[in-house]
Amino acid sequence: MNWKSVLRRNRSALSAVGFVAAVVLILWAVNTPMLVGVAASKRDLPVYCVQRSDKLISISFDAAWGNEDTQTLIDILDSYGVRTTFFVVGDWVDKYPESVQALHEAGHEVMNHSSSHAHFSLLSSGEIVRDITACNQKIEAVTGVSPTLFRCPYGEYDDHVIQTVRSLGMTAIQWDVDSLDWKGISAQEIQRRVLDRVQPGSIVLFHNAAENTPEALPGILESLLADGYRIVPISELLLQGDCFIDSSGRQCRQ
Repeated sequence: MNWKSVLRRNRSALSAVGFVAAVVLILWAVNTPMLVGVAASKRDLPVYCVQRSDKLISISFDAAWGNEDTQTLIDILDSYGVRTTFFVVGDWVDKYPESVQALHEAGHEVMNHSSSHAHFSLLSSGEIVRDITACNQKIEAVTGVSPTLFRCPYGEYDDHVIQTVRSLGMTAIQWDVDSLDWKGISAQEIQRRVLDRVQPGSIVLFHNAAENTPEALPGILESLLADGYRIVPISELLLQGDCFIDSSGRQCRQ
């Protein structure tokens, strides 16, 4: 008997068994909910929505370029007694300080949407700090209040962006209901999208210069209020005390 030949065959068999075992182990690890959850929990996320049992939601507007409808939106919101959150770009503050002041005086939150609407994922942490700080200073110079909330330009972020925002003592805010008003869709379609998707704890995204938002907004507000929702600025929607952000971006109590 050629023992060397047998030994080689046995080694090959053992190697094959070891390879199969390794593959099985990897598949088990990837598909085990506990381990998947641990991996997902390591991501740094903004707040997309809030875990709430009461019918409390927030409406937000991003203001980066145009200003044609800002006062109209203020008047509509005031007629329904609704206060919201406007995320404004620093360059927009430079161009329209009177609108920033009008938003503040009407009781709306004026929060940070970056200084120049750059792609933050391409910036260093130092560049992000300088950009956010510059916008904070511009807003505070007009309103007397320094922002505590931040919305990433284009909704783009990664771990280093969110970590840098938090290092400034600010909270990054996303949304779970996108009106898509910036696409120029009809007022009826905007209404349908929002009302079909909103739920307790939702954060709704609009834009201050979208073509059909002023037409869509009254019907949305009337429907939400009639359905028992209360609409508050985002800082009032957020949970206080011990909480965490789950893998879907929902802020939850511990």
